[in-house]
Amino acid sequence: MTDEVGVDAVEVGRVFPALIVPGIGNSGDRHWQTLWQRRHPGWRRVQQRDWERPDRTEWVAGLDRALRAFAEPPVLIAHSLGCLTVVHWAGQGTLPVKAAFLVAPPDPSAPSFPPGAHGFHPVPSARLPFPSLVVTSSNDHLGSAGFARRCATVWGSLFFGIGAAGHINADSRLGDWPEGLRLLARVVHLTCRNIGPRPDHG
Repeated sequence: MTDEVGVDAVEVGRVFPALIVPGIGNSGDRHWQTLWQRRHPGWRRVQQRDWERPDRTEWVAGLDRALRAFAEPPVLIAHSLGCLTVVHWAGQGTLPVKAAFLVAPPDPSAPSFPPGAHGFHPVPSARLPFPSLVVTSSNDHLGSAGFARRCATVWGSLFFGIGAAGHINADSRLGDWPEGLRLLARVVHLTCRNIGPRPDHG
């Protein structure tokens, strides 16, 4: 997948509303999701009752509540368990979504999967009803690149590997992750033009 447009050309917050969907811990102060929201104060964030012991049913309901507050379909910006929350919601939700940016989906069958998370297995295998991009790292201990690629295939998503970046979180020391913003802009660009998937990378 190649990047044909920069963030300045397609400023996501000016084109579509955006909803941030964090994983466990609600993405702390140094996480790129939090830094992006500071940069785009109009973006919203899903709120969950318990960020440390995720329950699929509860998290899906929280995402659905957040989506109901939008007057027009948002772009979903999800990380880790937030990705699985999005795909589980997509199997039952009826609200429109413009696109989804799915970063570092974890593998519920992996030994490192958080033991406090419940109900996320099995991972849905239905094609998502909106455009999406799965972004992965080659050394993510919570989900292999192979797992992420398989998810992208069954979800009908674009796929992009960024190399060795761990779980693509604050520990990855990405700062505000400019490459991620460019990838997000690419997804929005394709959505604006109503263009189908392009060849993957990684």
